[in-house]
Amino acid sequence: MAKKYTAGTAFSEIKITTFIQSWKIVFSDKTFKKEYPLEKILNFKLYFYQKKMQHIIDRFLSYVKIDTQSDANSNTTPSTTKQWNLAHKLVDNLKDIGLPEVSIDENGYIMATLPSNASKSNIPIIGFIAHYDTSPDFSGTNVNPQIIKNYDGKDITLNKGKNIVLSPDYFDDLLQYKGQTIITTDGTTLLGADDKAGLTEIVTAMEYLINNPEIIHGTIKIGFTPDEEIGRGAHKFDVKKFGADWAYTMDGSQIGELEYENFNAASATINITGKSVHPGYAKGKMVNAITIANEFITFLPENEVPQKTTGREGFFHVHNFSGEIEKAKIDLIIRDHDKVNFEARKALMHQIKKNLCAKHGDFIDLEIKDQYFNMKEKIAPVMHIVDIAKNAMEVLGIKPIIKPIRGGTDGSQLSYMGLPCPNIFAGGHNFHGKYEYIPVESMQSAVKVIVKICELTAK
Repeated sequence: MAKKYTAGTAFSEIKITTFIQSWKIVFSDKTFKKEYPLEKILNFKLYFYQKKMQHIIDRFLSYVKIDTQSDANSNTTPSTTKQWNLAHKLVDNLKDIGLPEVSIDENGYIMATLPSNASKSNIPIIGFIAHYDTSPDFSGTNVNPQIIKNYDGKDITLNKGKNIVLSPDYFDDLLQYKGQTIITTDGTTLLGADDKAGLTEIVTAMEYLINNPEIIHGTIKIGFTPDEEIGRGAHKFDVKKFGADWAYTMDGSQIGELEYENFNAASATINITGKSVHPGYAKGKMVNAITIANEFITFLPENEVPQKTTGREGFFHVHNFSGEIEKAKIDLIIRDHDKVNFEARKALMHQIKKNLCAKHGDFIDLEIKDQYFNMKEKIAPVMHIVDIAKNAMEVLGIKPIIKPIRGGTDGSQLSYMGLPCPNIFAGGHNFHGKYEYIPVESMQSAVKVIVKICELTAK
């Protein structure tokens, strides 16, 4: 026989709070007696859980379907006009959920404020930051996501016609999401979870706090940036205007990630000028820019490349090459967590240039630009901000995965601009390509973490 619960007042609304793993029933003032089987109450909870999941899916899909690829060759901010399309939508969304202070500047930087609802005034002001551009490494045009419900742990066909398959045999992280709802690409574009998942999670968390004023929190700042994927996301970010004591970027990968170390980063451009002479009469006269460029690359350490390094190991990464006899160009990036090793890598580049110029003549121009530095130096003195995020995850039953970022975030630059800014998971995997995917449950967990951080900071 089903166990029953007696209510002494009528339901005027049923409100299920799935993000915080609790639920409540709001009653009208009209009193009467009615019994509700436990099974029916649980069905209510399941219904509203699914409704909340669909809400976060709908918001996420509305963002990823807008093409926002950035362009490193552009000198404008944002670097592409199409980024404005999502920027304006985000402004509207933040206003629609009830945030009283929302602004966007001439460079596309969006800031918003959720005022404190606490009685005490000494609560730190915290921020949450995400970027709305996507990587130029892979197409972000006509993103057509697929939703895989109750994932069975087997291969996912992304594109049958092109035989593109997302397989746990190759991407074994998939197996930890068996039984969950996974959003993938259709095999022709990236997904854009980096970092539109972060956008979704921050907007949803603020919406939740606004609709649940019984959760005490201090003043919360929101920042959305363009051009993070080309290393410029923080370049025109007004830290003083933002006004937070510290912030968190929601730009990590799998659930549980919490990061406060990242690469030191630099870009390098090598231009080689050659001399074209008829090959039949070229001896002692021709200078082949292509072969000199190839020689330069071969002098780089063979095993210090992205595909052969992990953890704190640094690398050189040639990501673009063009050439003909009279001119050749190499674009590469330099990465290392250790500052001494980072400087040594840059010194090696200069030494290679020197050696090749001694051999071939002064035909090589090398330009190296620092991009960002390891934020650990700026986070270490304020480790309590990492501890708060760690505690939030642990309270929610999420195991923190603390490891160095093999990349960078807006937070790495912002930390050197006076805004300490660790990185928290957004939930996606395989960013910047056709195999990108994200479990919806991971996005929901990120929302919970944001809310819990706000709660813990106010205590």
